[in-house]
Amino acid sequence: MHKSIIVGTGPAGLTAAIYQARANLNPLVIEGPQPGGQLTITTEVENFPGFIDGIMGPELMEKMRKQAERFGARFLRGWVTEIELSKRPFVLKVDGMEDMKAKSIILSTGASANLLGGIPGEKEYIGRGVSTCATCDGFFFRNKKVLVVGGGDSAMEEANFLSRFASKVTIVHRRNELRASKIMQNRVRQNNKISWALNKEPTEIMADGRGVTGLRVRNLESGEEETIVTDGIFIATGHTPNTVFLNGQIETDEKGYIKVMPGTTQTTIPGVFACGDVQDSHYRQAITAAGSGCMAALDCERFLESPPASYPRIRE
Repeated sequence: MHKSIIVGTGPAGLTAAIYQARANLNPLVIEGPQPGGQLTITTEVENFPGFIDGIMGPELMEKMRKQAERFGARFLRGWVTEIELSKRPFVLKVDGMEDMKAKSIILSTGASANLLGGIPGEKEYIGRGVSTCATCDGFFFRNKKVLVVGGGDSAMEEANFLSRFASKVTIVHRRNELRASKIMQNRVRQNNKISWALNKEPTEIMADGRGVTGLRVRNLESGEEETIVTDGIFIATGHTPNTVFLNGQIETDEKGYIKVMPGTTQTTIPGVFACGDVQDSHYRQAITAAGSGCMAALDCERFLESPPASYPRIRE
């Protein structure tokens, strides 16, 4: 019987582990197939407080993990396939292992960026010219040419943000019409640093071994192909929260992000808390994820100290 199990790592899960371990809750952290989350495929992180010269994403995650281990957090590499939340204690099914029981659960499984569908060079150059976060990486493209792939509001937001740094921003979209709201489209069209490459489908990311050099696209009307020269490619086709394994047991919004009570990390099920990108579709930053991880740990600690009267007593 575990007092608390944290599902997922990243800045949110690891911060929750640090706080829970220091509170003598002996948390078990179940790492997924990508321990550390999206920061493990990020190169330099310059906006996390405390690192004057920046820090590599994998190094930051390793430091946070060791800090949690120092206070007694335990880590287990595994894939959670299902969680039974209809009874207490909660039961977690982990692939290839015996079922685990917990009095409380913190979900920090994050959200995965929607990529273009495995075109050549896409995954290979993540962090080396290909990015899914303009606010994270835009600064590195000061006075350079960049592309934004996508046609929704998030793509328009990314393009506007990148225009603060880049010398030129080109929006690439496979249709002539955009999904973005009219107000967002108008803001972009009024920006003289942003141009358009519509009705063009990306087919390959070009690179020279060190970084991105261009994007190969096919004109969907004529069938002709061309290479758009660029220094960076920002994929802005949205994110998908990693919540499939919950099988609809917890209330989510229309995009699938876990709903929490305002001002807390408490989900619709007492004793289950959510932090990081799995419940945040707006900010998606390492520092905000870490902050919500702290909140989840404190919320969980208070819950374990004085659970609601309706919550059944659980023997150790």
